[in-house]
Amino acid sequence: MADPTVNGAIGLREYALAAVAAQIVDRASAKPTTSAEVRFLQTYYELCGGEGWYERFVSYLNDPSEADRPLCGLAYALELTLIEIVAVALALNVEDDLLAGRALTFVQAPIGGSRPTLGLIASLLPDGQSMPPTRIAGGAAISSGLLQLIGDHLPLAERMVAVPLPICLALNGQDGVLSATHIGTAANVPIPSSIKDEAARRAEGLCGTPRQMITLRAGTTEEGCAVAVKIAAAMHLRPLFIETDKVTGLAPLLLLRGLLPVYCLDLAPGEQKHIAPIPHYQGAVVCLCGLDGWAEMTGYDATTWNLPVPSPDERYQLWRAALDDDALAWQMARDHRHHSERIAHLAQLAGHHAWSQARSRPNLQDIHTAMRTGDGMGLDALAQPIKEAIPDAALVLPSNLKEQLDLLVLRCLARDRLVDDLGISANARYSPGVRALLIGPSGTGKTLAAGWLATRLGLPLFKVDLASITSKYIGETEKNLAQLLARAERAEVVLLFDEADSLFGKRTDVKDSNDRFANAQTNYLLQRIETFDGIVLLTSNNKGRFDSAFSRRLDMIIDFPLPNADERRALWVAHLGSGHCLSPRALNQLASVVDFAGGHIRNAVLTAAVLSQAKGRPIHFPDVLRGVEIEYDKLGRQLPTELDVDLGD
Repeated sequence: MADPTVNGAIGLREYALAAVAAQIVDRASAKPTTSAEVRFLQTYYELCGGEGWYERFVSYLNDPSEADRPLCGLAYALELTLIEIVAVALALNVEDDLLAGRALTFVQAPIGGSRPTLGLIASLLPDGQSMPPTRIAGGAAISSGLLQLIGDHLPLAERMVAVPLPICLALNGQDGVLSATHIGTAANVPIPSSIKDEAARRAEGLCGTPRQMITLRAGTTEEGCAVAVKIAAAMHLRPLFIETDKVTGLAPLLLLRGLLPVYCLDLAPGEQKHIAPIPHYQGAVVCLCGLDGWAEMTGYDATTWNLPVPSPDERYQLWRAALDDDALAWQMARDHRHHSERIAHLAQLAGHHAWSQARSRPNLQDIHTAMRTGDGMGLDALAQPIKEAIPDAALVLPSNLKEQLDLLVLRCLARDRLVDDLGISANARYSPGVRALLIGPSGTGKTLAAGWLATRLGLPLFKVDLASITSKYIGETEKNLAQLLARAERAEVVLLFDEADSLFGKRTDVKDSNDRFANAQTNYLLQRIETFDGIVLLTSNNKGRFDSAFSRRLDMIIDFPLPNADERRALWVAHLGSGHCLSPRALNQLASVVDFAGGHIRNAVLTAAVLSQAKGRPIHFPDVLRGVEIEYDKLGRQLPTELDVDLGD
């Protein structure tokens, strides 16, 4: 603190020291002392008018200096008493003036302590304004967090008070945040004009009436935070992102720094989160969360806003700004339902890929590469990325099955505009998500078809890791699935549930609590998959294992039968390639006698390749025969006697 004898500046802090000095004036005059602490306090006592310091203090509060207006404005908002204002000013003194702390230690002897105690504070004002320590402890300064009590083990009168560091900084015009909070800035996420306009409208509603709360549902934290920044800016505030509901001192910080509280929540399906009201704060509150659960705050009126996917025109504008390519921007906007944050991220990754190929601008292949090889927006923890592209030639299937897969591709491409020209009944409750079930024995190409579909769409494929999803704890499986599906929607990927009947199986009769929770899990999955906004493929060996209510929620059910002889021959040729010495006769015999699906043919060829490479030569018929024998052993079957083991190559 500046020496008051230099410029004669008088403010709240000086009056607080004068109040302390008034307690020792009689002591000092009765027994003269050269103590630096006493001289320090007497200086402020005289500067503030001596015995008339209190009247001057009350008059000063009506017209404070510029430096004290933040604290006086906060005192008015929190309805602080005069003694609480003095207590805050005194507590601020000792934070930045070493001699002020020493003076308080002197005055409070023999208890000591450089911060003011409740006992000292209670005695600072004249009798008419005095207040016992119990009332100060229960007052607005402490209950709001403007002051915090120190020393739980001490008697109340000996407990000290302090102003938390973030509030000290705020009173000095600086940003300081509490634990598990941070102040948001202008996010580098492009926001469509329709969402900006809606954010301004929502902000107007929040300003119009006290105690209003909005639940902002977003698939990604980045996009939700960006929209929260827009809402706060429309209210002439900045967002304070809060990652816990156990914070104190929020009201002073919000009021001093012009902040909008934004709670960041991670809620499970069906979870209801009660957030305690912020003491002494009646302004707006925003809750940022995913698509599941809900939040409430006592005394607050709540509304919900689900952030929509940008329209095709808005997606075009976002891609156009990111790529500077009209044709490519229109193609991406037409074929993909990306959110704004995802568009910006993919355009940046595609630009890096183009630069690595010595090209100035990205093309469609660069974007597809970015989608397949870039991060999966947190999906990697719950699903396994399958990044290999599957060309048309690798998919050996009957013509009717290929036609169904081609139709599925068209369905995925048209999902955003499918019902534009249809009737009202088709538009009602339409969800642009695509759900397909691939049924067939193991090895018939279901997973391969999923990879081919993702390749045709230019989308990454993620295979769900059931071990990461399922949990023995009640509600955890649903929470994991909620996170998985929400992230998959925002990232726009092809999501593959292999052996899906383990999750989407039939509901059972309730015999115990385990049956009840299992049925609740299935019910959640059936409802959530119906509203899923992305592309999901499910595979199973048996359609009969699924709940009957599940079929109507599927857009397509595609059967993968075991291949016939002609198809098996094509599979052998496709897997063997050119590095073999098998005769057409040998290939024909393998196709007609060995009734394998594609997966087993692949394994047999790989075994043959191991044997041939060990001998440094192309694949011969005995190599393939050994691979076939191993596959039959795995299936628990005998090698067909019809095989001509002496067949020449």
